[in-house]
Amino acid sequence: MTDYEMYLRNLSRRFQQKIKTPKFIFIIAAVVFLIALAASTFFMVDQTEQAVITRFGSYRTTLGPGLHYKLPFGIEKKYIVPGAKVVQTEQFGFKTTKSGVVNTYQNNISSESTMLTGDLNIVDVEWIIQYRIVDPVAWLFTVEEKEQTIRDISRSAINTLVGDRAIFSVMGSERSNIESLAMTMMNEQFHQLGMGINVIAVKLQNIVPPSGVQSAFEDVNKAIQDMNRFINEGKEKYNAEIPKAKGEADRQVQVADGYAAERVNRAKGDVARFNAVYEEYKKAPSVTRERLYLEAMEEIFNASKDPVLVDKNLDNVLPFKNLGE
Repeated sequence: MTDYEMYLRNLSRRFQQKIKTPKFIFIIAAVVFLIALAASTFFMVDQTEQAVITRFGSYRTTLGPGLHYKLPFGIEKKYIVPGAKVVQTEQFGFKTTKSGVVNTYQNNISSESTMLTGDLNIVDVEWIIQYRIVDPVAWLFTVEEKEQTIRDISRSAINTLVGDRAIFSVMGSERSNIESLAMTMMNEQFHQLGMGINVIAVKLQNIVPPSGVQSAFEDVNKAIQDMNRFINEGKEKYNAEIPKAKGEADRQVQVADGYAAERVNRAKGDVARFNAVYEEYKKAPSVTRERLYLEAMEEIFNASKDPVLVDKNLDNVLPFKNLGE
């Protein structure tokens, strides 16, 4: 045996003798105790998280992001939950199997997506809900099966709303209304249960008939689209012609009203002029009569450049006289 080997053997023997001493055992126990104490006392909360602290099972406080401490050895416990700004998503009728640049989905989970509409048709509905945890204490301690409760209430709300509507309304015009009503119904039930969450969005994804009858539904949908197109074209033609006809009718009425007003005003003017002449006539009948006669003759003679007088007493072959010569 070499001197080096002898040295190592002696060193090992002395170390074994040393670690068996009470002092060394105490030091090791103290180090382990301090490590356990630090591990159970200090903890870090991420920026997107919040920590609920309980003491002997009773709620004590809620802590935000940063380095914190608590009483060790199970006296106080921490529960990490997502922060109020973190949006969480639940998928129904499908699920994401692989996330990345291009997501991969598993569609047509019929146990969730297949529903009966109000007109007794079957439709596959896929949707998502997005929610935030607004009360971490209620979220932790009110309901035990949290995710399953969320999924059950969401499925109940969507099934109720789809079951009250015809299939083409669900696939078309009622989508946004269903989303809004579903969010309201879910929030009401979650608040009644005291789950401490708030649904911020319900979004319907694919709404399609079952695969066996999808081609027939596409034909029907195409026919409905053609019908709506013809209706819109008719309404467009109606909207183009009816206002034009109403405008022409209004113009004719306005022309008639103007003509009536003109005739009335002219008649009133003639009556006023006649009354004025009559008043003068009563003062001097012969003079007024002569003046009216002369005015009438002047008007007659001015009506033509070459006035002709016809007199039955003339001895000429033709009883008229040309005053223009």
